Amino acid sequence: MATAEISVLGLGRSDPSASAYIAEMQRRLAAQDRVRYELHAMGTSLEGDTADILAIVAELHEVPFEMGLPRVYTVLKLDERRDKPQTLADKVESVRRRLA
Repeated sequence: MATAEISVLGLGRSDPSASAYIAEMQRRLAAQDRVRYELHAMGTSLEGDTADILAIVAELHEVPFEMGLPRVYTVLKLDERRDKPQTLADKVESVRRRLA
């Protein structure tokens, strides 16, 4: 199981808002069932098989191009553990336990 965080930034848009592009990427994520995802204020967290995550990242990277932008900058952070299964929720809970 792998976890990841992705931010896709479409460059060259006339409007400073990115919400239209982000909304389309969220629609694409909702239409698939390979990777679990959570939108947050600064990107989207992904959870699943590494190969599936990388395939989804490639698809999301294309969205701003498909919407007419000339340049796309994608930031991906990928974490994979092979010693034990670990979800996004597991990671957060581990920190919360230490805070208690």
